[in-house]
Amino acid sequence: MDLAKLRNIGIAAHIDAGKTTTTERVLYYAKKIHRMGEVDSGSATMDWMLQERERGITITSAATTVGWKDCRINIIDTPGHVDFTIEVERALKVLDGAVVIFCAVGGVQPQSETVWHQADRYHIPRIAFINKMDRVGADFERVIDMMSSRLPQFPVPVQIPWGAEQGFVGVIDLVGWRAIRWKDETLGAEYVIEDIPVELIPQAKRWRQHLVDKASEAEDTIIEDYMAGQKSESATLRRALRKLTLENKIVPVLCGSALKNKGVQPLLDAVLEYLPSPLEVPSVKGHDPEDEEKIVVREPSPDVPFSALVFKLTYSQHMGPLAFTRVYSGKLERGQTIRGFPGGKRSRATKLLLVHSNHFEEVPKLEAGEIGLIAGLRHVTTGSTLADQKHPIVYELMRFPEPVIHQSIEPHTQADEAKLGKSLAILELEDPTFKVRSDPETGQLLVSGMGELHLEILVDRLQREFRVPVRTGKPQVSYRETVTQKVEHSSTFSRLIGQKTHYAGVTLRLEPYNKGKDIKIHLPQELPREFLDAIRQSLNDSFSAGSMLGYPITNVRVTVTGVDYREDEASDIAFKAAAAQAFTEAYQKASPALLEPIMDVEVITPEEYMGDVLADISTRRGKIEEVESIKEHKLINGFVPLAASFGYATALRSLTQGRASFAMHFSHYELLPESERRKLFDYLTFTP
Repeated sequence: MDLAKLRNIGIAAHIDAGKTTTTERVLYYAKKIHRMGEVDSGSATMDWMLQERERGITITSAATTVGWKDCRINIIDTPGHVDFTIEVERALKVLDGAVVIFCAVGGVQPQSETVWHQADRYHIPRIAFINKMDRVGADFERVIDMMSSRLPQFPVPVQIPWGAEQGFVGVIDLVGWRAIRWKDETLGAEYVIEDIPVELIPQAKRWRQHLVDKASEAEDTIIEDYMAGQKSESATLRRALRKLTLENKIVPVLCGSALKNKGVQPLLDAVLEYLPSPLEVPSVKGHDPEDEEKIVVREPSPDVPFSALVFKLTYSQHMGPLAFTRVYSGKLERGQTIRGFPGGKRSRATKLLLVHSNHFEEVPKLEAGEIGLIAGLRHVTTGSTLADQKHPIVYELMRFPEPVIHQSIEPHTQADEAKLGKSLAILELEDPTFKVRSDPETGQLLVSGMGELHLEILVDRLQREFRVPVRTGKPQVSYRETVTQKVEHSSTFSRLIGQKTHYAGVTLRLEPYNKGKDIKIHLPQELPREFLDAIRQSLNDSFSAGSMLGYPITNVRVTVTGVDYREDEASDIAFKAAAAQAFTEAYQKASPALLEPIMDVEVITPEEYMGDVLADISTRRGKIEEVESIKEHKLINGFVPLAASFGYATALRSLTQGRASFAMHFSHYELLPESERRKLFDYLTFTP
């Protein structure tokens, strides 16, 4: 396989921007499918789950491969709802480029920004597609303005729309200086190239000058052509735009209407023209499993040792766990034994598969640059590195957000207890943001997730897919605990265990910390490695439950400022116990407090309901950040505590007669007000 002709891309968007419809058209025009499915009728190819087809939303990432011109494009279609943002995160981790879709009416919406910043974190080049140009209220230039003001990269339209709303018929290609009109009678499979309409030439010239100005930063000949009064060649402009895109300095912007079958083929062309092949992204770096300081680099070539990253796990009743994997280097053949890290345990790849939605094609090998499924792997999780037995490497681990909501769950009958436990374990394996635990006081089984919809979908899967009837409690907020004062404290552990005295002393400083990482631990480096690991493990265990109400601890820094030990009596047992005791006692002295999750909320409402919507947000302890006008609508941005957001969809529907929409996602934690803290304590300690 020629890696220069391969693209690994993701398609991402805010919910309802038309992402799955766009993907469906891509599959149709690339001749991967012979009939276009629709989201509204539950027939979209990539939305294969029952819950996706019923609700008309994407819940899990789906992968496929298409051929376009002489290239191959691996595509991952990701969810647009914030409750499933982990699907986007782990897909972006292994992709080389992305297509971000914006609604021509809604513009840059909350999940659009979230996806954009996720892509920034992994330095992923991207192109943008402004969809739904046929909708009432579509405004191409307004979306460009929103991109310019809200997103860091410079948007460079390479097309502008030909008409808008019901009059949208095609696009003006600014690079090729031509007009493209799609034929409705062929469902957009055919289009006609025409001269640019006279009335659009002034607007097209203005936007082309914008494009040329930016492209000239990468190609000196463009400036020379301009000074000589000549028009630069299309190939020169594309080469310059590609260079700037790969450097993450610009984002080429296209437009169309996927539902009306307009604009999709140029989007596929743009994927090839502007997004990188595996050869054009930086070589991946990891470290030696025996020495974290030793950096190991792997080139994207089939001729070097095999390495890959597991970015998702799913469970098949017939094949067991299946690992979605991006191969970074070398090649993996069916039946080959490899190692998985962390841990380094060996597994045998019993089957290798390419995937199209929920259909699999078995292949004899997977090579560098490819994305596929591996069956037969044990001891791996999402984020595991796979490596050749003789040439180990560990890639950077994935970080996942902690759940913000939980509810109790139990089977209808005792006979289903074991089946429920097994089913929950499978769901937890598939989704790193879904957690299962038992309440230490009541023994009640609790499930945690990223939002009401997230848990609702998982409970629905339990009952319909796994056939386990369950009862659930009301969703509850997952609070956090922290400290508000700096404290230093010492503790000593000395005990005779068997025939040996175990002795260690630990002095630590505990203080508030909120600078990027949730928890920061500093340890003295002069201690032997096994004792450092014992202290670190003990502290990490202590963070799992605070002494106020047993919620996880966050936003703290622990610095071990001193240790006391005797060579013949020191042990990891003693250091673990001393560290745990020192932390517990310091925590109680450091004025612990509760933190509550705060949600970023965006509401789009008709102007006549704005007063009622603002008043409702205020009653929910919300804070309004900004109100923006969008024609006859108002866009309200603000923050609302998660505890006050339950049932908001129903309330908003009632307030606005179903004419408003909203998006909500986790933003940050804030100290719980004293009045709310008292209510929470009364609720949790109430005994009927």
